[in-house]
Amino acid sequence: MPAELDVGHNIQFGYNFFEIFGRLGSSFKLKGTAMTDTIPETHQHLLRRETRAFAHLSLVLKDGTPHVSPLWFDYQDGLFIINTARGRVKDKALHRHPYAALCINDPADPDCYLLIRGPVVEETEAGAWDQIDDLNLKYNGDRNFTRRPGQVRVTYKIKPDHIFGGT
Repeated sequence: MPAELDVGHNIQFGYNFFEIFGRLGSSFKLKGTAMTDTIPETHQHLLRRETRAFAHLSLVLKDGTPHVSPLWFDYQDGLFIINTARGRVKDKALHRHPYAALCINDPADPDCYLLIRGPVVEETEAGAWDQIDDLNLKYNGDRNFTRRPGQVRVTYKIKPDHIFGGT
């Protein structure tokens, strides 16, 4: 993998994070279900509201480096729904490069996980406050997500095109 040292002594790689992720997925033998475009029945419990599993969102930043954030998510009609504030790193990265990877671990069994990759198919501010209130109810038992003056919420919907259920 070609690399060069920049002035700040950070290594900058010449490959796109998702190109590498795709190569690794095809190079290693992973224990679990085969890569598919449907959620394996053995992993559907991770998407139920009562499971309250967190997702880890992987994005590519402007400089080509990876960024991973734990976050709340919902799943409806075959789409993964996430919510953030306008102007945050997640928002900027998803807006610039509308493709993401999610890893969802089972809170009761960390060896059980679901890997998702796919494009953003919708980005909207409409209904985003209601959606974050609903996520707050799911994860904290209270619909009243804290309002910050001037904050604008945005919802992203991700359609999985690669799904892997690991055990």
